[in-house]
Amino acid sequence: MKLLFIRHGEPDYTIDSLTEKGWKEAEFLSERLAKMDIKEFFVSPLGRAKDTAKATLKKTGRTAKEYEWLREFNIGILRPDKDCRSNVTWDWMPKDWTEEENFYRYDRWCDNPVMREGNVKKAYDHVTEEFDKLLSSLGYIRDKHFYRAVRPNEDTYVFFCHFGLTCVLLSHLLGVSPMVLWHGTISATSSVTAVVTEERQKGIASFRMAAFGDTSHLYVKNEEPSFAGRFCEVFDV
Repeated sequence: MKLLFIRHGEPDYTIDSLTEKGWKEAEFLSERLAKMDIKEFFVSPLGRAKDTAKATLKKTGRTAKEYEWLREFNIGILRPDKDCRSNVTWDWMPKDWTEEENFYRYDRWCDNPVMREGNVKKAYDHVTEEFDKLLSSLGYIRDKHFYRAVRPNEDTYVFFCHFGLTCVLLSHLLGVSPMVLWHGTISATSSVTAVVTEERQKGIASFRMAAFGDTSHLYVKNEEPSFAGRFCEVFDV
């Protein structure tokens, strides 16, 4: 089985939709996806994700199942350098989060006063439990840190969603702290992240990431990837 996680096109957060560039990105993406044999589409309830999916769904004559848990992982926290709940788990200053060793551990990243105060683990567990319910319906049942392939398949499923949320799902599939993914990776808008199952033992599957943040559909159109979601590379520039 192959799962494709697609970050929405360049966003206009003020209207929860896309910028002019974002609509172009979505169109170029649709040309890529329309050539693929996709079993099913899933989409976040947020406008920027649904708008990104529109061109693909129109070209393929398909619809997408909308899931509330696919919305961005916007859990407000009282970040150490702030005095109000104005930030989210995937937006910490490097000096602060890197000093906490637990943040690097898959099993301890949420063992922190800030995370506990924000009930972040509860939100994380809700998302991953709903995700596992979906995977179970597709033939793969979670068993500790691997999946039992009760109906193994080579189908492709597409998720139109968000960067922060994708990192939550990847952390669950790969056994990695989401803090490391949130702060150590970035996927460009409209990019495609691919995860595939491997069944080296009959009936036992694990997931491997085959691509992260792929924007080849933009490069073939000579369209530069958006800088959205990134911060300055040099502080004084």
